[in-house]
Amino acid sequence: MSDERIATVYFAPARVKKWKYSESLPGKLERLLKEIGLNKYFERDEWVAIKTHFGSEGAHRIVRPVFLRKVVEALRTIGAKPFITDTVRIKGLDYLEVANQNGINHLSCGAPVVLADGLYGNDNIMVRAGEILGEIAVASVIYDVPAMVVCSHFKGHINAGFGGAIKNLAMGAVSGSHRHCGWKCGRGAMHTIGEGMLVWDKEKCALCLQCEEICPLDCIEFKDNEFTYNDERCWRCGRCTRVCPEGALVLPGDDELFMRSLAEAAMAVLGTFRPGKVLYINFLTEIQPECDCMPAAEVPVVQDQGILISDDIVAIEQASLDLITGKAPLPQSLAEDMGIKQGDDILMGLHKKPYILQIEEAERLGLGTRKYDLITLQ
Repeated sequence: MSDERIATVYFAPARVKKWKYSESLPGKLERLLKEIGLNKYFERDEWVAIKTHFGSEGAHRIVRPVFLRKVVEALRTIGAKPFITDTVRIKGLDYLEVANQNGINHLSCGAPVVLADGLYGNDNIMVRAGEILGEIAVASVIYDVPAMVVCSHFKGHINAGFGGAIKNLAMGAVSGSHRHCGWKCGRGAMHTIGEGMLVWDKEKCALCLQCEEICPLDCIEFKDNEFTYNDERCWRCGRCTRVCPEGALVLPGDDELFMRSLAEAAMAVLGTFRPGKVLYINFLTEIQPECDCMPAAEVPVVQDQGILISDDIVAIEQASLDLITGKAPLPQSLAEDMGIKQGDDILMGLHKKPYILQIEEAERLGLGTRKYDLITLQ
């Protein structure tokens, strides 16, 4: 990629200066979608996946259905055929119920809602990734569909530092498991290293059972106050370690490898599309400190900034970071509790993770550029 390339990122601020529909965020999103020109990317009668996160029971700060509907309507305007999708995060039927509970359904969004890797989460295709992951199991619907709009809720993340478009593809378009090689070909290959064996410290454990409650596959059980888990069924998603208040559960990992593997997995997913067939929309709203896959939503740590849209995944991630870095943390939030001040790197302060590595690696792999022009909607 030439060092001279500069990407274009369109931005609609969250602030409302006039009490008009066109000044609302849904109205501004409509204008953004017209501004970027969807017919440059998508064709009449073309199936277009709208990739988003369905959330969790209790985690409601996702990309709101009203925004997804605006994307659907804009795609329909040019004659495309959109549908909304995500990979299985918990048992498939349960995940569809969660999506419906969170308002992601055909009635609210105006398009079919489907699971990208099937009800059991193992409908996927092995795709070459890179030197870290080797091959990775990309959800079959994502693999087969010719075009995609990636709608990402930008927020903090306890492992990745932040979650945006890169993580939405790296984790959200890859299955948790493969029929033959299990978790080692799925998301777990990024979350852990080696055999990924959970390590339990009995002395630290308070027997609160939060790990057992949060496991999406019911792998964990305490027998006579002793921790056990089903090693074969476990996806290595790491949720159990993230909710443990005592640090009694550990999933071995490496922060640098994790960040680089996120970029590598995103590259594998994008490699299944022809150039110019994927758009990215980042929603910098309700910016909470943790992922939407957790069983609760924390209060936002920084004020809503707005909506970004681009055809460059690296540029939109960099622009998202630039918009929130140094902003004042919201009162009564985790950021305030941790003593983060205006001018600080709020994401680094929250999670102490080298999150910039995922963007640097994505640029190195040729997925885009960190140099961009920001065009603000007037």
